[in-house]
Amino acid sequence: MILRNALIAAMACALSGTAFAADVVPPEAVKIVDSEITESLTGTPGDPVNGKAVFTGRKAGNCLACHALEALAQTHQFHGEVGPPLDGVGDTYTEAELRARVVNPKVDLPDTIMPSFYHVGGNRVAKKFQGKTILSAQEVEDVVAYLLTLKD
Repeated sequence: MILRNALIAAMACALSGTAFAADVVPPEAVKIVDSEITESLTGTPGDPVNGKAVFTGRKAGNCLACHALEALAQTHQFHGEVGPPLDGVGDTYTEAELRARVVNPKVDLPDTIMPSFYHVGGNRVAKKFQGKTILSAQEVEDVVAYLLTLKD
């Protein structure tokens, strides 16, 4: 039994080491320079299919709560009108600019009500969310990949 538990512990340590082998940038280390984050947060390309799921998910990004997107008007009702429409956003902003906006839009737009999706801290954060990000680093990359597909 002791040998079995030791083996399980060793496997857990080995797996946790490989799970974090990718160079995931922790939220506190992310730097926005000239309204851009030029490097991927994960070193892994974003998946636009998963990005769309995060974008439209009510428990994930929930972007449609504030933004309208004509491409989704037939399948996802009740788009918000607080934020700007995102049609053509992939033509308007670069990947680095979109990443910066998703990570922490308050750097460029201090009065925006858009949340910082990969930033720890800020005002009026519920206790259960303190010290946590809304999205993971890979989810940010996925949303950015999806936004880049939104072209006119």
